[in-house]
Amino acid sequence: MRVQRARALPKLRVSGSTAPTAESLAERAERVAAIAAQHAAAVDRDSLFPADAIAAARRERFLSAAVPRELGGEGASISEVVDVCYTLGRACGSTAMIFAMHQTKLAAIVRHGCSSAWHEQFLRRVCSEQLLLASSTTEGNRGGDIRNSAAPIERRHARIALTRDATVISYGEAADAVVTTARRSADAASADQVLVVFHKDDYTLERLAGWDALGMRGTCSDGFKLVASGTSEQILPVPYDEIHARTVMPVAHLTWSSAWAGIAAAAADRSRAFVRKAAQCGDGALPPGAAHLTRADATLQRLRNLIGGALRRFEAVADDPVALESVDFQTGMNLLKVNASELAVAIVMSAMQACGLAGYRNDSPYSIGRHLRDVLSSPVMISNDRILGNLAMASLLSSAPASLREPTSTRTTDSEARA
Repeated sequence: MRVQRARALPKLRVSGSTAPTAESLAERAERVAAIAAQHAAAVDRDSLFPADAIAAARRERFLSAAVPRELGGEGASISEVVDVCYTLGRACGSTAMIFAMHQTKLAAIVRHGCSSAWHEQFLRRVCSEQLLLASSTTEGNRGGDIRNSAAPIERRHARIALTRDATVISYGEAADAVVTTARRSADAASADQVLVVFHKDDYTLERLAGWDALGMRGTCSDGFKLVASGTSEQILPVPYDEIHARTVMPVAHLTWSSAWAGIAAAAADRSRAFVRKAAQCGDGALPPGAAHLTRADATLQRLRNLIGGALRRFEAVADDPVALESVDFQTGMNLLKVNASELAVAIVMSAMQACGLAGYRNDSPYSIGRHLRDVLSSPVMISNDRILGNLAMASLLSSAPASLREPTSTRTTDSEARA
């Protein structure tokens, strides 16, 4: 892993660093979540983009919350963004995941594009127009191999062009811009990537595949042929390997994990309501599945602790490029995704077992069906097997601590959490 380059990063706003406002992001998130919850069943049933929830997010100026104040945003901290993902996840998994993906791409531009006049102006547009950013990183038969690109940037003087078969562009047709990876040039290696921002006026989308999925149906993750053109200024001035390691991967895994935790928490709440109702109807006797609610709550606490620990580690080193690219940090943040997805699935399964048939049925007020189908996307959204396979060499180079009292690395701690 490359650590010799150490470009300074914009100072990350951390927990408690945002100036107080008349109404907190959390309070506004509850309003957006209430609207998302009203439409969640229809979004899931009909595979609809959650237009009402995203419109509410625009009204609350959520799409620019993490942009620095000097550019028109609110300078929201990563902790606040993660909390919003959790709140939205409790209401509608698709809405939460769309918000998480938007925030990940926004963070990349904020942290790596602010030295560019074009990207600074683009961030101002995000704030004034509440633009929704989509991500295009999967391509052709590469699947979730986002650290390699097939399609190159074609340069014609100051102009650039890109044509790529994008296997998935979540909410691509509803987005106002696409942030995409690409090979730096036709003669560059597949791993020599850049990140480019294209406004909707810069590209066309030709549908290649639909999105009839088990869960996360409202993300509308269709496949498209993306044909884009623009100016060379639209390429972020930092190589994508740096952007990915220092921002995209950790922010994505923190926001995704929080969205999955929100889904799991909603499932646990449904099982709690079922157990309470069953106890009331049974003269206080708990139903047979009550023990599974205990397991769901305990596992949810583990998941919340895992995310909280990872969030604190990111905040601690977010402005240190060398620490961000260290093996320990990279391994820990990758394992966060693996661990969080497995724990979230376990929580929802426990919630369904607590409810029994009432949780299994789709026509029950205690149905866990949508939550289970949504959360089952988590192990395959960038496959856990791919992540663990990529980390195998790092595991071979490590060793177990000699003592329980011996300080552990980020990676060791997260490995223990997974066990």
